Amino acid sequence: MGGEISKQTEHAKAVDAEEKALADLLASAGDKFPGSDYHPADRKSWMSGLDIDKLKFHQIVWPGTHDSATDEIGIPLVTRPFAQCQDRSIYDQLVIGARVLDIRVQEERLVCHGILTTYSVDVVIEGLKRFLSETVSELVVLEIRTEFGHGDPKDFDKYLVEKLGDVLIHQDDAVFDKTVAELLPRRVVCVWKPRKSPAPRPGEALWATLRDNWIDTDLPSTKFESNMRYLGQQRPAAERRFLYRVENTATPQAEYAAPLVRPVTNRIRGCARLFVSQAFARGVADRLQVFSTDFIDGDFVDACAGMTLARLEGKA
Repeated sequence: MGGEISKQTEHAKAVDAEEKALADLLASAGDKFPGSDYHPADRKSWMSGLDIDKLKFHQIVWPGTHDSATDEIGIPLVTRPFAQCQDRSIYDQLVIGARVLDIRVQEERLVCHGILTTYSVDVVIEGLKRFLSETVSELVVLEIRTEFGHGDPKDFDKYLVEKLGDVLIHQDDAVFDKTVAELLPRRVVCVWKPRKSPAPRPGEALWATLRDNWIDTDLPSTKFESNMRYLGQQRPAAERRFLYRVENTATPQAEYAAPLVRPVTNRIRGCARLFVSQAFARGVADRLQVFSTDFIDGDFVDACAGMTLARLEGKA
């Protein structure tokens, strides 16, 4: 018992030290970067507010949500705080400006996070299609994967193509050098990551490539620096032919008391602008592409939109 208490105490000290390290970095270096003062007039159509005839796919800094479809997961006040990573619906996330969705599914086409399930993936598709019907030039990346420990939904690739066929941007390396205007009226890159079923192949309607380097930690500075290190190992976004994601998140650890998502992820959630400014300071800003968060808000979207504008204007 004493050993367990000691372990908890030492971990709490480590968390405090790492939070202070990030606070000190912010105080000394600041969080300004090219485009940081930009605020879209309408986040629902922030891409449309830019010059879509010039804005290329690879120039976009895509604001994403982590575990996107968990707004209604589990039982309120019981299991939900241990698994909920977003408190807005899929539609509302898109309206506030999210453009990359991270969806986990299981055998019955239910969205899940670990062992907990929520609504059918149909709800995700409905929210996406509603958003598309209300906007004109917004592109969306829909990533769907089979959750660890679960089996692939049967014929799920056919289901996705049937539901989204008319708006799907087919898997093609040439997409990365095209402008938003050139890709329209197709609007959705759909990434499908099954665990055992065949992955999509080049030229097909669905994509197989969205990469990241996720580490399982609740220590904010450890995650921040890991994100920066792995980002620095990537080629510039203009040279890549796959999407690369950085997750501005921290992950609850089961061995520590009350591993609730919100208080743990809040240790790093407010550091998004600091991360972007440090990416510039360390010479790796040209590598940032998909940037995702828990509990997305407008400021996170503005940071990504601002950096996108700076790239378009040749300032980043």
